[in-house]
Amino acid sequence: MIQRMDNVLIVVQDLEAAKAFFAELGMELEGEATVEGPWVDQTVGLNGVRADITMMRTPDGHGRVELSKFHTPPAVRAEPESAPANALGMRRIMFMVDDVDDVVTRLRSHGAGLVGEIAQYEDIYRLCFLRGPEGIIIGLSEQLS
Repeated sequence: MIQRMDNVLIVVQDLEAAKAFFAELGMELEGEATVEGPWVDQTVGLNGVRADITMMRTPDGHGRVELSKFHTPPAVRAEPESAPANALGMRRIMFMVDDVDDVVTRLRSHGAGLVGEIAQYEDIYRLCFLRGPEGIIIGLSEQLS
């Protein structure tokens, strides 16, 4: 039986830019480490892994994003950086925020851009998708009622 979702992994080239992006979103640095050795190789199914990882957590402590920069073997791009919303695979991570407009403004200073537009679903939510560093897509949702 599942207990909880622990984290989502995002492989990046520019770890510092990704950390700054998620910190601006409001996530907190939980820890950083370099991982390597046989246990890492066995877990991820690669040989000679050496990677820097950064764990970011939501302020409530329940959600985590693990950012990983592979030194060996080098990371490979599986799809175009600007893949459309209907491309197969994980497309985005959704975050509840207090003020969509404020978060969009702050994340734009980190190179983020709207994928579409800020939209309103009835009188319940304001929603949008942003593309951040390295093509990472996040969703923002502001509850109105």
